[in-house]
Amino acid sequence: MNTSLDVRHALSERIIPFNHRLAPLFIRDSLHSLIPEGTEHIYVIGIGSNVISGDSLGPFVGTLLHNLYPKHLTVFGNLESPLDAQTLIPQVSRLTLPQNSFVIAIDSVLGYERIVNTIVVRDGSLLPGEGLGKKLPPMGDCSIMGVVQDNDPRLECSLLSTNLHLIFTMATNIAKGISLAVRQYYKYPSLHPILHNCW
Repeated sequence: MNTSLDVRHALSERIIPFNHRLAPLFIRDSLHSLIPEGTEHIYVIGIGSNVISGDSLGPFVGTLLHNLYPKHLTVFGNLESPLDAQTLIPQVSRLTLPQNSFVIAIDSVLGYERIVNTIVVRDGSLLPGEGLGKKLPPMGDCSIMGVVQDNDPRLECSLLSTNLHLIFTMATNIAKGISLAVRQYYKYPSLHPILHNCW
């Protein structure tokens, strides 16, 4: 769970309704404008838990994208092996990313009521766990955040009861957007699947 996302920051970011029919295309376009020319490999870090529904967005995205473009996309964090507050630092500290790589960090966030149930694409890193008072290092060259709940004192209870339809729809649209961006950037054929057949 990332920091709370306030309106002041959100106004300068790409904000997409979680269930908009063109959400994957909006995400693709945003990422395509952020990925530097000459990027040889893209990494996705799906941050979150597989036991708290409101914090499972990152692992869901990781599962949807796992091994889809093995030559150009590597995913860390999925529903089988989540990167939560306990595992994130040990796992990420072991990574040595090559030059000319680009990292997309995915996490759930809290926000003001007017941006709840949106997907926010931001140029720059996110601070995982800040919304829960954790002090973890920034992650990502860019970040994609799902605003899953209002930022209020009932945080812990509301995260446990977050609607899984919301999380899964957000995760599917984010994963499709990333997949379309990778497919376009590395010029895969249009017949290459966007997600695994089981999804």
